[in-house]
Amino acid sequence: MRDRARGTRQGMTRDEAHGARTDEPKTDGTEQGGPERGGPEGDGETRGTVLVALLANLVIALAKIVGGLIAGSPALLSEAAHSVADSLNEVFLLASLSRSRRRPDARHPFGYGKERFFWSMLAAVGIFVTGGCFSFYQGLHTLLNPQAEETGDYLVVYLVLLVSLIAEGGSLARATLQVRRQARQAGRGLSAQLRRGDDPTVRTVFAEDAAAVLGVLLALAGAGLHQWTGRPQWEAAAALAIAALLMYVAYRLGRDAKDLLVGQAVDPAVQQKALDVLTERPEVDTVTRLLTMRLGPGSALLAARIDLVDGLDSNGVEELCVQLKQRIRSTCPDIDQVFLDITAADEDERRRAAERRRKLRETVRQETAAGS
Repeated sequence: MRDRARGTRQGMTRDEAHGARTDEPKTDGTEQGGPERGGPEGDGETRGTVLVALLANLVIALAKIVGGLIAGSPALLSEAAHSVADSLNEVFLLASLSRSRRRPDARHPFGYGKERFFWSMLAAVGIFVTGGCFSFYQGLHTLLNPQAEETGDYLVVYLVLLVSLIAEGGSLARATLQVRRQARQAGRGLSAQLRRGDDPTVRTVFAEDAAAVLGVLLALAGAGLHQWTGRPQWEAAAALAIAALLMYVAYRLGRDAKDLLVGQAVDPAVQQKALDVLTERPEVDTVTRLLTMRLGPGSALLAARIDLVDGLDSNGVEELCVQLKQRIRSTCPDIDQVFLDITAADEDERRRAAERRRKLRETVRQETAAGS
């Protein structure tokens, strides 16, 4: 009887109740059964954070360029390149905010949320090329030609760097407040939010500002040691340290953007919540596969293959699937695309599914224990 019921259910899934495994995204700019799709709720705050960082970096870049040319300071010129790179990156991030909110269409049925990830990748490249490479060149040139590099007016250097430190610190404080707010909403710590948050725009601004504050401190140290010892190698070392810092930040941001562009799953805790929604229903016998992928900030896809108990007709299966999708979306708000595939599972599939569930529970337990 069970085999016969499974066969009937599979036939029903392919023909009568094909809706049980489809939830095709619409291309008219709306979600199924929901309001018009727009950007995440925090986009306004994020735009303000980016604009503050852009204004600060433009003013600071101009001051560093003028001060670096007047004083002939390699460290200050390296910091100027850093600020120019950050300014260009803020422009990239502002573009990503508007482009990622475009409505889904026939060619992009899941929307344009991944634009955030793409422009964050470009920002990482900009930090590496414009900031890191120029700082490395400046430091190496000074190291190899110390007699040609002699800082003149140290007062100008210190004044520009102190003003930069204040401005960069203010921008960093704003970015930190937003990251902390997002962390509280997600129930995470600050470091966990920076690692696992799905909005790369805020993470990029935070990383840029943190690197800028450290870079200014390095430049101050290099200029001070140069003045004290009379050896320009100290400023060369500061420029090389700034280059290494920028390259490291660019690598981390680029790696995170790459993972999101390739297709990163949602957090294990969210996967566990979605799995619990599916398995708590008595009609669901086994969830053999559960796959997720982030589509953008506040947007994710879930595809699940489930085996149902015997005795359900096509209407019952269709109604169950509708209820499961609604329940998943209400329990996991970021999951706005849900696809359910009704199929029969054999013993090997059940065994593999049980092992995956065990590993998922263990991962969630470890992350909870680590305070993430």
